[in-house]
Amino acid sequence: MRLLKKIAYACCSVTLGLLALTGCEGGELYDVNAPDWISDKIQEIEDSKKQPEEEVLEGMQEDVYTIGNTDFTSGWWAAFSKYYVVPDGEKWNAVINLHINPADNTYYKNFALVITNDVDRGGTGYAEYGVIRFDVTGSPETYNSQWGDHINFQYISGTLLLDPDASNADPNVQSLGGKVTLTVDRTSESAFTVKMTNSTATKTYAQPYKEENLNADASNTNIRCFLIPEGSYIDFQQTNIVPIGGLTSAQDKNPISMVLQNVPDQVNVGTSLEEAMTNVSAIVTFEEGVSKTVSASELHFSAIPDMEQLGVKTLVAIYNKTFKGENCELPIVANAIFEVVEKIVSIEVTTPPSHMQYYYYTSAATNILADWTMAFDPTGMVVTAAYANGNSRVVDNAKLSFSAVSAKTGSQTVTITAEEGVTATVEVTVSESIPSEVTNTAKMVGAEDNSTAFWGAFSDDFKVPVGETKSITFTNYSSLAGNYNNFVVVLRKADTATEYAVVRADNFGWGDGFAACLYSGTQGDWSTWLAGMNGAKVTVYVTNCGNGTADVQAVMEGTTGTTSTQYYLGINTVDSNDLNFALTVDGCHLVFNE
Repeated sequence: MRLLKKIAYACCSVTLGLLALTGCEGGELYDVNAPDWISDKIQEIEDSKKQPEEEVLEGMQEDVYTIGNTDFTSGWWAAFSKYYVVPDGEKWNAVINLHINPADNTYYKNFALVITNDVDRGGTGYAEYGVIRFDVTGSPETYNSQWGDHINFQYISGTLLLDPDASNADPNVQSLGGKVTLTVDRTSESAFTVKMTNSTATKTYAQPYKEENLNADASNTNIRCFLIPEGSYIDFQQTNIVPIGGLTSAQDKNPISMVLQNVPDQVNVGTSLEEAMTNVSAIVTFEEGVSKTVSASELHFSAIPDMEQLGVKTLVAIYNKTFKGENCELPIVANAIFEVVEKIVSIEVTTPPSHMQYYYYTSAATNILADWTMAFDPTGMVVTAAYANGNSRVVDNAKLSFSAVSAKTGSQTVTITAEEGVTATVEVTVSESIPSEVTNTAKMVGAEDNSTAFWGAFSDDFKVPVGETKSITFTNYSSLAGNYNNFVVVLRKADTATEYAVVRADNFGWGDGFAACLYSGTQGDWSTWLAGMNGAKVTVYVTNCGNGTADVQAVMEGTTGTTSTQYYLGINTVDSNDLNFALTVDGCHLVFNE
């Protein structure tokens, strides 16, 4: 402000001086050749007023560590920051450096903020408010750039719009990288705000009401936040809240412990130690609690007693680097057990699998799939291996790989592989399931005004025996607030407490069995699809495939004259003798027998 006053004073003084000379011979104030520095300076001042000022963050402390593999190989839900607990009435600020893979412009390969209750991830009572990723893509609910039962899509906004449908991906993804400032603001009694911003992109979640308390203890109003990279990595820099486990200084740190991963159970005799341990990695913990994953190339291996003889061996791994990669004061050691075995020359199925009959069902949702396959179920199967030394023994099925089963009626051959070039086969039979319709006891599930919250009302539970397909038809009425405000299908045991998976109408789901499934939908433009779901005629099909998996298919006839479909194929972890499904709602209601 002082500088602006001095410039303004100088400008006024010069102007008055020049005005006094306008009557003098040779005066050029109004001449076309007059100097224009005054107007330029005024414009410069005006332009400077328009530049956004970087927010001054108070109380920031150093917290320096890396989240994710620096070769950009970390997948979703594989690498996590520390927990940052944000009490009610306070604000969490963090500064990170986000590294985007320069060779991958996939729109979701950045980072996400996970907001939860005050419970460790996966612990008893753990619950999520939702997940907010840095990218912004089209309408707020599109492409799951944010999700969760307590994240309202309509309050999302962003300044950098990415195109996830671009044929060669969107190069603007690279603009998400660099220094990112993150704010989670709970200081308002009538709002909850999240902001992520760098010099180019800003994403904001501005909820105009207080978030509810998801903790079992109502007196605990804390929330937790943590960060997850995907196909990227994060160098955490600063925080104003001390995380669980404490701060990590920028000073170099010595390693203090190490845990080995992916050590093979068995190694063929004649294989070198270096070749045998190629895929081994280690989680190294350094001073101040910071950790990172190191590859086999950074470790020194030895086998005791040696690799030449058959038998159980002790693998010794040594790591001698600091957190910054310098030689450390005292190397650390970890060990594991593996076995050197005779090479397998052949395998044979000596006991067939328990499940030899597989089932599938084709609806309008799947009749266009040309290469539909089902997972092979080896339960009960015994495979015996013959070794080069003449011995034979049973091979653990977990050490074998299996080809998929084609979803085509008739006999199908499954190839079983023990190692390269060593295979056997088994035949299974595939049949198309015949559907039968089930009827709900109540005419309606959910309040007619669509006010019932998620998980607030359920249909009957319907048992699906092995090989059968159960269908149910209803009218779906939606609040139209978000894509998720429609019917939801729950697969679970008869006790209703054990869930296999939960899947929605909008190409999204979760649960132990969901990760392995293949899913897709034909909804097209989400806003058009959603508009037709208020009054849509829906048929849901659930198939017990007989191989420890289940399929869910849905055909949705919208009120806009367009029929869309959705499928979830191969939901696993299913007990084929105890498969049931129910429908639940989320800001919608379902009417049966119309």
